Amino acid sequence: MSECTSEIGVAVAKLAINGGSKVREHKFPAYRTIGQEEKDATMKVLDSGILSRFLGSWHDDFYGGPQIRALEKEWAEHFKVKHAVAMNSATSGLFAAVGALGIEPGDEVIVSPYTMTASAVAPLIYNAIPVFADIEPEYYCLSLESIEANITPRTKAIIIVDIFGQPYNADAINALAKKHGIKVIEDCAQAPGATLGNQFAGTLGDIGVYSLNYHKHIHTGEGTLVVTNDDDLAERLRLIRNHAEQVVEGHGIDNIVNMLGFNYRMTEIEATIAREQLKKLDGLLEERKANIAYLEKELASIPCLEMPKVRPGASHVYIVHPLQFNAEIAGMHRNTFVDAVKAELAPIELRETEGVRITSGYLKPLYLQPLYQKKIAYGSKGCPWTSDFYTGNVSYEKGICPVAESMYEDKLILHELMRPGMTQADLDDVVAAFTKVWDNRGELI
Repeated sequence: MSECTSEIGVAVAKLAINGGSKVREHKFPAYRTIGQEEKDATMKVLDSGILSRFLGSWHDDFYGGPQIRALEKEWAEHFKVKHAVAMNSATSGLFAAVGALGIEPGDEVIVSPYTMTASAVAPLIYNAIPVFADIEPEYYCLSLESIEANITPRTKAIIIVDIFGQPYNADAINALAKKHGIKVIEDCAQAPGATLGNQFAGTLGDIGVYSLNYHKHIHTGEGTLVVTNDDDLAERLRLIRNHAEQVVEGHGIDNIVNMLGFNYRMTEIEATIAREQLKKLDGLLEERKANIAYLEKELASIPCLEMPKVRPGASHVYIVHPLQFNAEIAGMHRNTFVDAVKAELAPIELRETEGVRITSGYLKPLYLQPLYQKKIAYGSKGCPWTSDFYTGNVSYEKGICPVAESMYEDKLILHELMRPGMTQADLDDVVAAFTKVWDNRGELI
C-alpha cells in the first residue's frame, strides 16, 4: 500500500518527505483583495493633500478627517451597531477597550490562552491581571464552564475571542457576565461577517474589536474598527485614541479614569482603503465558504481528520480551516502527518518565507510564555502581580487549560489553503496532498 518496488526489488518511496515526487511544485496564488478601486480611492486622498486630519486638542478635527468619519459611519451601518471608532491596529483597539471600561490596577480580566497575544496582554496595559480560562473542545472559543470557574470578586471583564472565524457562546456567556456585573470585550479580528442568530460577531459583547491587519479577511495593512452600542463607551474610546488627557477639560469630561490618551489614530489613506474593502467583504466570505465546503466534502474520506463543527445558530467565516487529528486512527502523531503533507505542497505567493501554510497546533498556550511564567511586565520586580493593588494569586502553571494544551500538543491542524483566489485545481492539490499521505501512511509508521 505504502511503497512501490523497482525491477530489482528495492522499495521506492512515494511520499515527498521520503524522497518521492511532490504533489505540487509551484506556489499557491496570493490572497489579493486590493484592486483598482483601492488604488483610485487612494489617489483621490493623495490629491486632496489631507493624509490625516486629527488634532490632539479639543477641536472639530479631534475626531479625524472625512475618510475616517465616512468609514466609521459605513462600518456601523454595515454591522448594525450604533458606534464604530477607527484606530490604527486591533491591538490598539483592545488596549483602548480595556481602558474605556475603567479597568483598574489589581482587577482581573479573564482571557483566552489560545489566541494572538494582544488579547491577553491588554489588561496588563492598565496594570490589571490576565486570568486564563480554557477553550471549548468543539469550537475553540472560551468555555462557559471554565470562565465561571475563574470568576472572583476581582473579575471585571472578559476578553472573548471569536477564534478561527466562529462567534463565541454569546447568550450563555453574556448572561453569566451580567449576573456578576462583568463586561465583555469581543475580539472579532478573525470573524468579520460571522453571525450568531440575527447579530453580527463583533456586536455581541459590550465592545467589539475588528482587525484590518494584512492577513485578515479584508485589510488596510493595519487597522481596526472598535464598535459599541454604548454612547459613553464610544466617546471614551475616541478620547483614548487621541491624547485624552489633553482634551478632557475642554470636552467637559468629569470621569477621567484611564483618560491617559495615546496616538491610536488611523490615517485617511487607510480609511479610504477600508471603505473599499468593506464593499468586498460579503463576496469574499461567500467564496471562502464555498472553498471550505468543497474541501470538507473531499477530505471527509480521510478517517483520521475531523471537520470543524459550527455552533448551532451561528455562521463561520474561516480565517483558517481547523481540523482535528485522531492519532489512534492514523497510527502516528499529528506532527508526523502534517510534516508529510507540507512536504507535498508549496508556499503561497508573497508569503514564501512562512513555508507551506499548514500548522500543527496553532500556538503554545499564552500562559506558558516567559511573560507569565516569570510574572515580569513593568520593571524587574513583578509589577503588576506584586503590586499592593493586587490581592489575588493567579496561576499560570502548565495544566490549567488542558483542552488548549491538548489542541496545541496533539490534536489541532490549521491550514490557510482555502482562501479566495484559489481555483478548484488549487484545492484539488490540497486534497491530493492529504490523501496521498493517508494512502501511503505505512511509510511513516
